[in-house]
Amino acid sequence: MAAKEHSETNYGGSLEYYRIDVRDDAEVNNVFAEIAGQNKRLDGLIAAAGINHLQSALEHSQTAMNEVMQINYNGVFNSATAAARQMFNYQQKGSILLIASMSGLIANKGMTSPVYNSSKAAVIQLARSLAMEWGRHGIRVNSLCPGHIITPMVEQVFQQNPASRAVWEAENMLGRLAYPEEFRGAALFALSDASSFMTGSTMLIDGGHTAW
Repeated sequence: MAAKEHSETNYGGSLEYYRIDVRDDAEVNNVFAEIAGQNKRLDGLIAAAGINHLQSALEHSQTAMNEVMQINYNGVFNSATAAARQMFNYQQKGSILLIASMSGLIANKGMTSPVYNSSKAAVIQLARSLAMEWGRHGIRVNSLCPGHIITPMVEQVFQQNPASRAVWEAENMLGRLAYPEEFRGAALFALSDASSFMTGSTMLIDGGHTAW
């Protein structure tokens, strides 16, 4: 409730939220249908669900692998298709942004997580494929690849391997890690008409981590 009140007070409009399991395709579609039905439209989506398990390939359990892929890929796929379904239903254009990771583009030295990395690579390719499929209907799809961001999930990495933070900072051209709010502009750009001729693209915002 605090986030809702803060957003409405400082930015106007309204903020509503639903807590759902993005792996449940039926539940996701029902929620999107409800949201679109209330407004008779759906303009955009940011699909950002994701988890990680720091395990080497030989140690990675089938259960952990399935969980990562079901949330990071299936969940994003379910969200994107549910959003597009409503855009088609109300015959309107829209923009969809899939949150991937620089780990979908590089092996990401120092972070042994082959399943996470490959799940994010799949999200990048999904954005291209959906952009091709829905472009002629006015629905744009792009992906955003952040570098290392200080989030609860990353803090768990630091708990498992305290030396990681200093290493990651040293490997970044800006000498630091990112904060979530530093990606607001990119998200707003992708969902707004400012990016009206951009689709199938991958935005890499990593503080120069991959540019050495």
